[in-house]
Amino acid sequence: MATNFTLTAKVRTDAGKGASRRLRRLASELPAIIYGGTKAPQNISVLQKDLHKALEDEAFYSHIITLTVDGTAEKVVLKALQRHPAKPVLLHADFQRIDDTHTITLRVPLHFINQEKCVGVRLEGGVISHSISEIEVRCLPQNLPEFIEVDLADVHVGEILHISQLNLPANVESVELSHGAAHDHAVVSVALPRGASGDDVEEEKKEEGK
Repeated sequence: MATNFTLTAKVRTDAGKGASRRLRRLASELPAIIYGGTKAPQNISVLQKDLHKALEDEAFYSHIITLTVDGTAEKVVLKALQRHPAKPVLLHADFQRIDDTHTITLRVPLHFINQEKCVGVRLEGGVISHSISEIEVRCLPQNLPEFIEVDLADVHVGEILHISQLNLPANVESVELSHGAAHDHAVVSVALPRGASGDDVEEEKKEEGK
């Protein structure tokens, strides 16, 4: 995790919806909360422009963040974002404190690689279908991956990759799988387009072999 994310925040004393609206409108700040660890939850605010800039990087969602609140730096992760249901506007952010000795759970994005080389697409006429784009993992903060790669190069038509088939980094476990085999959800599959048949695939292979 080479990227270093930092945010500056300040303690927020006013509470309530009205105070939050004024904060967003008049001060260009976003109401937020920081919780976890041995300290009490604390209402804070961050500059909207700073958070929006950080959110442009996918890694920010699954990365350790240095959050400085009134001069005191703490290690946190972003746990939740509340967005306006109809406008591209952030309403609230939740940050969780972390320490190196306690595991954390966080959603990590999946990066699908070698899609253009996928044998099920390139040679068998299939189409890739993504079922999920991220999974929840549990690990110590220092082992937190920014993303998990899913290699599609050798996936054939009719195959489905599940969470249990992902190559998780060492000392990182899937939260879903910890709940049992019934939670081994499909991640990605390759299937023939609707209306196509196995005969069509065989014909394409013969044509490529000429």
